[in-house]
Amino acid sequence: MKVVFLDRDGTLIAEPPDKQIDSLDKLELIPGVVAGLRPLVEAGFELVMVTNQDGLGTKSFPRESFEMPQQKLLRLLEGEGIRFNSIFVCPHRPADQCNCRKPKTGMITEFLARNRIDLANSFVIGDRETDVEFAKNLGCRSVRLLTGEEASNADYAATSFRDACRFVLRGNRSGSLRRKANETTIDIRINLDGTGTYNVHTGIGFFDHMLTQLSKHSLIDMDISVKGDLDVDEHHTVEDTGLALGSAILQALDDKKGIERYGFLLPARLPDRHAGRGAVLQKLFGGRTDWHVGVPMDESLAKVALDIGGRPYLSFEGRFERERVGELPTELVEDFFRAFADGLRANLHISVEGRNDHHKIEAIFKSVARALKQAVSLDGRAPDILPTTKGTL
Repeated sequence: MKVVFLDRDGTLIAEPPDKQIDSLDKLELIPGVVAGLRPLVEAGFELVMVTNQDGLGTKSFPRESFEMPQQKLLRLLEGEGIRFNSIFVCPHRPADQCNCRKPKTGMITEFLARNRIDLANSFVIGDRETDVEFAKNLGCRSVRLLTGEEASNADYAATSFRDACRFVLRGNRSGSLRRKANETTIDIRINLDGTGTYNVHTGIGFFDHMLTQLSKHSLIDMDISVKGDLDVDEHHTVEDTGLALGSAILQALDDKKGIERYGFLLPARLPDRHAGRGAVLQKLFGGRTDWHVGVPMDESLAKVALDIGGRPYLSFEGRFERERVGELPTELVEDFFRAFADGLRANLHISVEGRNDHHKIEAIFKSVARALKQAVSLDGRAPDILPTTKGTL
């Protein structure tokens, strides 16, 4: 079963200054708790509360003082159709060095043994970094509620409880694909909500370098393994990788509800130190050198626009002077992106200008990555809406 492990104080209910909710007067739901939890229940997630309660059962924090607001909280949520599969409470203080206090997992050892938990698709939601560590110790993903600019190692940092629950609902935005043909065998795993972690092996060094740029700058985790007939030619390896990668991303997008859909870089002022790039910029923008769209790399500039709208099309404008960069034939750059657009069923426009072919190709991959990052991102204002009037993408 899929589980959402939920912290209590600071996550489900507001935490008072004395950090002890021991009366009904102190019971206050975090905004969005009911609206956030109900869709999780409807989606088939089991809810499990896991909370540290320092000194519970002692004179300073009698158990009855805890139970009164606790039972009121449970009744409020049950009235909205929200019930917990299990509730686990650690009564110890940090100095007690117990085995059950989060981020340790002793509280739920028996629960894990009794149930078959799909940890890969389960989550922890909490407001502290110990909740993030708890998730890591369990082997599931973490969502941390942040109230400021503090750093977190969570898989996702949310600014509201509803935002946290939306991520859980969309959190399985991952795809895996195995494509086996006579010429190539390709295994790909991707996570749209990653950090740009990559593991790429295609047998073509410069191509590997470009795919790592695509991962790093899109923040899409990519694990790509390709065995191709490089003794014959590089074409099958490059083109089939593009098709498989686009297909894996399309799989991870599922029904595409809530995505931004379009990706492009908004105009921004070009720093003064790049003013000398007039030849490229004047040609691209009719003599204007104060604005740019896309990604510059030294003398080169790439522009990209992307629409994940279900209609595959590639427009590619650019010329390369060299036959190869490293082990990659330059003619295959366009072939890769055509196959990628076909697999993703996307409309992709690319143009590039410059002198150095290495710079031009790298600028293209980075521009596509940035556009892809925008297009697959979730729109917080319309998390359940398909971004089209046609009813399908």
